[in-house]
Amino acid sequence: MDRVLVSVSCAGFVLPQWARSKFNPRSQNLSINTLICQRFSIAEIKSATNNFDDASVVGVGGFGNVYRGLIRRIFIPGSQKHFNPGSNGAKKFPGKMEVAIKRHKPGSKQGAEEFLNEIEMLSQLRHRNLVLLIGYCNSKKEMILVYNFMARGNLRDHLYNSNKPSMPWKRRLQICIDVAHALHYLHSCANKYTIIHSDVKTTNILLDEEWVAKVSDFGLSRIGPRESKAHVCVTAMKGSFGYIDPEYYKRQHLTEKSDVYSFGIVLFEVLCARPPLIHTTDPRQESLGNWVRYCYQNGTMAEIMDPTLNGKIAPKCFRMFCEIGVSCLSEIGTQRPSMHDVVWVLGNALQLQEKAEISVAHSSSKHLLSS
Repeated sequence: MDRVLVSVSCAGFVLPQWARSKFNPRSQNLSINTLICQRFSIAEIKSATNNFDDASVVGVGGFGNVYRGLIRRIFIPGSQKHFNPGSNGAKKFPGKMEVAIKRHKPGSKQGAEEFLNEIEMLSQLRHRNLVLLIGYCNSKKEMILVYNFMARGNLRDHLYNSNKPSMPWKRRLQICIDVAHALHYLHSCANKYTIIHSDVKTTNILLDEEWVAKVSDFGLSRIGPRESKAHVCVTAMKGSFGYIDPEYYKRQHLTEKSDVYSFGIVLFEVLCARPPLIHTTDPRQESLGNWVRYCYQNGTMAEIMDPTLNGKIAPKCFRMFCEIGVSCLSEIGTQRPSMHDVVWVLGNALQLQEKAEISVAHSSSKHLLSS
């Protein structure tokens, strides 16, 4: 999904010190937490990727190519519980760990600003549902980011336009809950300030070996005010088509509720297994957000969900999921729920699904015993 960039004129919000530092992206003076973010030499990166061998490429994004590689195993404070030795190369390669290496491609849509933003954001943050930034390289005209490798790739590839098997509903719902937890954490960082991700979408949701979801790509993230009605005025509107908050698009007012809108689109990508934008003869169906609102108002939501989920979602769970999803897509930002509320509702929806499955299993057992 292409990103959009529209220039506007607006005063910015005053950022915390670590987010305001002047920088040269290729200098060694980045404002980062060096205890949990390592600086790698270009020689180490080349060794990890077999000199950027095309065979090591596992993805391509707005920043550049993503390579699968091996680096020396390192200790990162506060992240031990997130590393699973069995899923990051320890069994096959003793003393090594499997990583994803994102290399900047000259001329790409993202550049020095996004590179620094990613490092400064992720070197300060630690959460089970945020991608783990291990380190970076900024030498010899290179801008490279090193992450823990996510074995199952991105969420979108498990929903549509791929040959992967359909995911069961409970797994999809748990992934949505994981992402909601990550966004709630970002929106309420120690009750000091709000971090607005600004590019929530299914390709920026990565899955580890155990299907735990991790939010990634903080290149467009912004620091926002804690006041509920305040907003960040941006000098350039950035995001991905199909996910952009209508208020942000019209007024260039960015708030945490902009992430809530994008997350609402993700919820219905998960339910319907279709892209946020499609080419179709029916203009009502082109935008997933608009189509969902239309179907919800007409009571036809069951007709647009992924056919592989027919009969698999408990009715009460389905209604609760759709209600919170549609509220996230409100045209008016202040009418959208907080991510705290979204976490609570999705958690209840999961409980309803589990209770329904237990009830069905119990009824089946009774039927077998009586027959």
